[in-house]
Amino acid sequence: MRVTIADVAREAGVSKTTVSRVINTKGEVDRTTAARVREVIAQLGYVPSSGAVGLARGSSRTVGMLVPSLTWPWMGELLQGVVDTVEPADYGLLLFTCNRGAESVQRFTSQVSARAFDGLVVVEPENTLGHLTELHRDGLPIVLIDDRGHHPEFPSVVTTNHEGGASAARHLRAAGRTRPLILTGPRHFGCVRERTAGFCSVLPTGLVVEGDFTERGGRLAVEELLARDVTFDSVFAHNDISAAGVLRALRAAGRRVPDDIAVVGFDDIPMAEHTEPPLTTVRQPTRRMGEAAARMLLSHLAGTPAPDGPAVLPTELVVRHSAP
Repeated sequence: MRVTIADVAREAGVSKTTVSRVINTKGEVDRTTAARVREVIAQLGYVPSSGAVGLARGSSRTVGMLVPSLTWPWMGELLQGVVDTVEPADYGLLLFTCNRGAESVQRFTSQVSARAFDGLVVVEPENTLGHLTELHRDGLPIVLIDDRGHHPEFPSVVTTNHEGGASAARHLRAAGRTRPLILTGPRHFGCVRERTAGFCSVLPTGLVVEGDFTERGGRLAVEELLARDVTFDSVFAHNDISAAGVLRALRAAGRRVPDDIAVVGFDDIPMAEHTEPPLTTVRQPTRRMGEAAARMLLSHLAGTPAPDGPAVLPTELVVRHSAP
């Protein structure tokens, strides 16, 4: 387990502030005490975190970012947007993932306790809302990206999910499609509810299947519907990965895209241009969302009050061959 500044303070019989003063060479600790602290640091193998180094000055000049996983296809663009904003402001970025569940959350919590960063940008991992809310109420500045559950007490950056769904429906309706299938993500996500509502406000359908945002989920959902002879002339998949699974299932079943069935995705990840056929999709401005969240957090750290409502960035329909 990682040695913390609290471990050093306890072993040396001093306060964490005293340890911090020794680390920061503030000259406010007598020589005997300072020597004892340095000896304990050497014995325990303590490596000062950015939070410990910055404790005396009250700022680490570091921003934290908490995400569910780096494997999400649009995460790289989002992360790049944050980096492009914090680095010119002379802030570092400390990245946390929740790949290991409770173990990851415990490690993240230890960094919060060590004041390793000044504020946090979050793409909300599952089962962390209560913990994040507690940290926010205790004074940690937090900005959410893609507020999937709509938590108004947090500043957030979102995209126009409702309008994105509506734009997909308008495009399919204009192409003469009348029997659409909606393949959603998990229904408890706010973005899923908004995309579905936006689509159905333009092109109502009773054929809505809950998916899991995976290629396999998209493929299996369509295979099952085709096996049951369910009729549909178009598919609106709630992300491009599941749309790729839809295309694969349709191709395997001998259905022509777009002649027999048109397909529209959501996100516009780089892969969307290279599916067979290239995917019509609703583009999320993921890099701009990362930039906007980082700007909002840095502005708050500089003393600007957090905005009352979310910053909303628009989606855009990108037309390719899967639904011309």
